[in-house]
Amino acid sequence: MIRLISKLCAVAGLFAAVPALSAPDPTTFRTQLDDYMTREMRERHVPGAAVAVLHKGEIVVAKGYGRATLEHDVPVTRDTIFQSGSVGKMFTAALVMKLVERGEIGLDDPLSQYLPDAPESWRPITIRHLLTHTSGVANYTGDFDFRRDYTDDELVKFAYALPLDFQPGSRWSYSNTGYVLLGIIVKKKTGTSYLDLLATEVFKPLGMKTAQGITEADIVPNRASGYQLVGGVLKNQDWVSPTMNRTADGSLYFSLNDMIAWARAVEKGEVLSAAGWTQVYAPVKLNSGNPYPYGFGWSLDEADGKPRLHHGGAWQGFRTYYSRYLGEDLAVILLTNSSSAEVSSFTDGIAKLWNPALVAPGPRPRPEPAIEPRVAALIERARAGTLRKEDLPLASKGFAEAANQYFAPMLKDAGPLKSLELVERRQLGDDVAYSYKAMLGDRAFTIAYQVAPGDKVSSFMIEK
Repeated sequence: MIRLISKLCAVAGLFAAVPALSAPDPTTFRTQLDDYMTREMRERHVPGAAVAVLHKGEIVVAKGYGRATLEHDVPVTRDTIFQSGSVGKMFTAALVMKLVERGEIGLDDPLSQYLPDAPESWRPITIRHLLTHTSGVANYTGDFDFRRDYTDDELVKFAYALPLDFQPGSRWSYSNTGYVLLGIIVKKKTGTSYLDLLATEVFKPLGMKTAQGITEADIVPNRASGYQLVGGVLKNQDWVSPTMNRTADGSLYFSLNDMIAWARAVEKGEVLSAAGWTQVYAPVKLNSGNPYPYGFGWSLDEADGKPRLHHGGAWQGFRTYYSRYLGEDLAVILLTNSSSAEVSSFTDGIAKLWNPALVAPGPRPRPEPAIEPRVAALIERARAGTLRKEDLPLASKGFAEAANQYFAPMLKDAGPLKSLELVERRQLGDDVAYSYKAMLGDRAFTIAYQVAPGDKVSSFMIEK
């Protein structure tokens, strides 16, 4: 299932040694947050949002903004039910790790142990590869019909038919299909669906009272509607089949209250043992030995020189984000019912109100004149909607086509490219990732450009 996404940290045992800095005045922070959310939601056409900010596990802010449903003018509250998108992957990963700790599944078990009819090329794939997006299993694309009901066996067979994007363990590439397979493996191993296991193993013990799988048939109190922006007009979310909303790549309903319960449990190290969480938060090592900043369902990096753990999600007119800033003992949770909400930049804005150092850029890297013309050319292709597979040879299958549909409307009314400023350069596994600030006319965009060995482009993203 395709969900938009939004990315080193020390092991968990080291986290507690990081001292928390002094917090800002709560009243001032709340006022600034209200102003910020009101302004940003209006400018970005976001109908509704729920925000929680926790410091040392205590709630600083937990409230709703805007409307959960536009048709009935229902306000967002802490009880409003949103779709999780790929934030749900951290729950799938935690459930798999519980089974690992009980000896029911092994991280280095071959996938073929649970799916014995897997293709020969899949034989090196392990459970660890699926958890860390290093399996090479491609996303469902092309003629996959999200409005059709599939059985688990049909989903597995469809995945088998997709050529691997790369040799297992050699690269990192986000794969919703890999997490779909994890949910199917959990069911095959335990005889219980991953959603039912989550309910008994995670949701109920933690007091996540309204968290559940997505269902359109059941009456779900306080359920929000998802929206997408089409030609500047808000429309209802696209419809998908019921079975495509029960897969383990992020098919959950939850409220802000549910996510607060989850955040507190995570911060206390509940659900798993300390050793289990250490594995969850460890950056995956590629076959080359180089680390990539992703664990089991968590993106890993730094904020103000301290570990940051986070993940975003997007699906059916909803976008979500959960970010932990360990140096501040701070958590930010953002749930929205808008497919166009740039939740990572929203979350950065909230963190900046708390402590500007959390989003302060590092030292500016030296410009690389040979790279800028390539980035500029991709921007213009994206504007024209003419990106090709050969422009992004290591990107996932179907990425260029999807990027054209997403980027072209975004850039349509922007002016000519005036400047490209290199903001960050870092190593991601075997790749080099560049972040640029681009001025198109009087509008600023963030450009992410990633290159693999052999000078092959592996990723290209544009954000407002």
